[in-house]
Amino acid sequence: MKRPCRNAPQKSMIKIRELHPMPLKTFNFNWMKNRIYQLRTLLNAFFGFSFLLLIDANANAQPGNSVKQDYYVAAYIWPSCHHDQRFGDILWPEGIGEWEVIKKGDARFPGHYQPRLPLWGYEMDNDPKVVEKWIDAAVDHSVNVFVYDWYWYDGGPFLESALNDGFLKAKNNSKIQFYIMWANHDVKHNYWNVHKYKDDTSILWNANVDWDNFKIIVDRVINQYFKQPNYFKIDGEPVFSVFSVGKLLESFGGSAEEARKALDYFRAEVKKAGFPGLHIQWNQGGGSIMSKEAATRFSENVKQMGFNSVAMYNMGGMTEDYLVYGDNSRKIRTQMDSILSIPLFPCVSVGWDDTPRFPAKGIHDVVHYHNTPESFAALLSKAKIYADSHPEQPKLITINAWNEWVEGSYLLPDMLNGFGYLDAVKKVISGKFDK
Repeated sequence: MKRPCRNAPQKSMIKIRELHPMPLKTFNFNWMKNRIYQLRTLLNAFFGFSFLLLIDANANAQPGNSVKQDYYVAAYIWPSCHHDQRFGDILWPEGIGEWEVIKKGDARFPGHYQPRLPLWGYEMDNDPKVVEKWIDAAVDHSVNVFVYDWYWYDGGPFLESALNDGFLKAKNNSKIQFYIMWANHDVKHNYWNVHKYKDDTSILWNANVDWDNFKIIVDRVINQYFKQPNYFKIDGEPVFSVFSVGKLLESFGGSAEEARKALDYFRAEVKKAGFPGLHIQWNQGGGSIMSKEAATRFSENVKQMGFNSVAMYNMGGMTEDYLVYGDNSRKIRTQMDSILSIPLFPCVSVGWDDTPRFPAKGIHDVVHYHNTPESFAALLSKAKIYADSHPEQPKLITINAWNEWVEGSYLLPDMLNGFGYLDAVKKVISGKFDK
């Protein structure tokens, strides 16, 4: 039976201290939560640890002190909202990362929520004080793992500062685990900033790597990340997710055998570093219903390359109605579960709206019916049931996403739903949703 590492965040029970009575009708809970997280951040900076004055009954008392949570709830982080030293000027010359594009979102149909408005403002994701606030919000709401999208283009890293300077320098990062997903996909010029590059669909970065670069990546990942005490592991093995297996294959001549040699090299280097092995995760993106032939090829590639598990970055089967979208994704998961002999981890998306990147997209490209925290909670409860039905594997559930503002899929509080999606996670994982 597979068992994850035991350093999951825990929680201790602390009673709320009532400071001033206030009529319930006039009390703004979202406002109060916002002030609590701001206060924590200031106290972290002053004292060097989390001194909590006001706290929900299920929140952590101090970094590293927690009650056992049976589920690993992992939210993906898209680390684009800061100025990247290598390529920032090429993509987002205003110096605020992809906020430059997010702010320019415009409504394409009546009732369309654009631009998205973050409750905490346009904060930089490589600022450790910002990430300290994120961590407090996450663990208070049962999110105990961050999955950072990680990039390597033109022989070097891209957008790494969010992880290196934001998360790893956050004073309370011991409260939460993390792992990385190698987002090895190509990027067209106008994909991440259509306002600058207009109709230029030529390739800006090709994600292929040669053996020399692959070895550099392996060394960098092991020493910078796997050796961190809060790196997420399964059976003591660091988890490394690969977004595009197709690009991995392309990097090694289109051969599953050659790609396997690269992954075996990675495993050997991880063992040399003192770990029992490496848990390599195939990230399927959203996935789709496969033909019999496609399903066979998928299953054979998974086995031939030696992957340890399969996860998804978001839900497949996108349509305008969130409830139908969720049902489609569950059908995809059912098919994948039937053909895999390794763990498949469920994914739940908050929504989908990437119109800020694509001027031609409209109402049919946006999830807008029934796209509410309540619908999300219902779908997350189904993912939890799926996890419970597979006791042979860790109860890992991924969520798209923590901060995909530009794709309309984020748990972070905004001006429309406040803390609604975070509250939904906590309600489901605590078991209160089913009561």
